[in-house]
Amino acid sequence: MEGHGAYNRSSRVQAAGSSPAVPLFEKAAGQVSLPADPELVVIADYGSSEGHNSLVPVRSAIDVLRDRIGRERAISVVHTDLPGNDFGALFQMLATDPGSYLREDPAVFPSAVGRSFYDQILPDSSVTLGWSSWAVQWLSRVPALIPDQVQVAYSRDAATRSAFSLQAAQDWRFFLRNRGAELRPGGRLVILSMAVDDQGDFGYRSSVAAIYGSLTDLVEEGLVSNSEMHRMVIPTYGRSRSEFMAPFVETGSFAGLSVEEFEIFYGEDRIWGEFKEHGDSAAFGARWAAFSRASVGPTLAAGLENSAGTAEFMEGLEARMAARLAAAPDKTSIPLAKMVLAKESPTPSKR
Repeated sequence: MEGHGAYNRSSRVQAAGSSPAVPLFEKAAGQVSLPADPELVVIADYGSSEGHNSLVPVRSAIDVLRDRIGRERAISVVHTDLPGNDFGALFQMLATDPGSYLREDPAVFPSAVGRSFYDQILPDSSVTLGWSSWAVQWLSRVPALIPDQVQVAYSRDAATRSAFSLQAAQDWRFFLRNRGAELRPGGRLVILSMAVDDQGDFGYRSSVAAIYGSLTDLVEEGLVSNSEMHRMVIPTYGRSRSEFMAPFVETGSFAGLSVEEFEIFYGEDRIWGEFKEHGDSAAFGARWAAFSRASVGPTLAAGLENSAGTAEFMEGLEARMAARLAAAPDKTSIPLAKMVLAKESPTPSKR
């Protein structure tokens, strides 16, 4: 993700997509088993990025928890992301944004951990309530270069698609196993992620085509080499319903977690909705290009031979994407999955 607040400024697609999962988070906040006072009530935000899209769900959950524990008891909110995340932008946003959950609640204490959620991040049985939005589609590593695309969903190479599928399955189990360790018995985790729909469609067809086409333009113009473009991969993977559920099929639970709710649905294309109102194709292209730059631009730039050219590359990619998307505005399909996982409570001993 691009830092310095860029992701917060350009993440309206994620914000719109996340909103249908917020009621699940509020419901989970009302159902979780609470630790005995004075133990901390801990909310973990897995994959926070710069934090703007966490404000509404975390504030909503805190409101529900306050009805249960009162105004005085401390709540810890732990934002987690990779070590290179711009946590400075996150804390600045928490301090200044009018929608910050810190306003008018001095008993909420934010912190951050820079570590991959494919590892264990927090102590065993310490998390009361977990939230992860637009994060678990990111793989822990690039399992293979993609010979004919930057996004594996649109590759025709069977071996590459298989490598990404295997990596996604392994990563999903690692993620679940570590969250199962961190959650308290009776705790809950709400997840929202990119997915493929039940027809196998990943969505984002226009924006992916614009990215690939713009990279081809940059190669033809001599601004990016063929070898650099070949190294550019977006390591995201849209899991299917069966792939999300696979760890739970055999026994109904995995790592102490069970699935309480699961749904594949379509997120709102807010940029398209705005375009239908104003009809400004240039603004439409610019907004989708800015979103793509903020979310995947730095990942693509990692394929450059010289990082000194990153800024020029990002500007060039965004400009060419904006022009391509403005030339043929189209509504984007945004398949998403939302789910609630519950940590099993220990069975009371019989006397």
